[in-house]
Amino acid sequence: MTRSLLSFIAGLLFGLGLVVSGMSNPAKVLNFLDLFGTWDPSLAFVMGGAVLVAFVGYRLVLRRPAPLFASTFHLPTRTDIDRPLLTGAALFGIGWGLGGFCPGPALTAISFAEPGTLAFVPAMLLGMIAAKIARSAGSAGRSVPA
Repeated sequence: MTRSLLSFIAGLLFGLGLVVSGMSNPAKVLNFLDLFGTWDPSLAFVMGGAVLVAFVGYRLVLRRPAPLFASTFHLPTRTDIDRPLLTGAALFGIGWGLGGFCPGPALTAISFAEPGTLAFVPAMLLGMIAAKIARSAGSAGRSVPA
């Protein structure tokens, strides 16, 4: 119960931060990406603040022997740059540039029921399902998990 409540509060705080910072407004995001038009640098400050908070937060949390609600930390171990990583990054960037949304802000913005959001979120979810199916089909013939 406590874990679920804390997860809910963390998600609510994250969503509120996205709305307050303007990240749930695709026009603001697209203006940030439009360097030679109506460029809006304000999201650079949002990103810089997020990087600073994450940097400090990781330094403090990783000093603990274990997380509060798990026996060990589950941190990524891979450091290689492969084709799936580059393909995923490219698709993410194209989607962000065309739609003005990352997955988190898109889910936050769906509560505003804007037509663009109502089209983007189902397409994003279908893309996630298609990627999972493609990954499963691609790794079916290999004995080593991807």
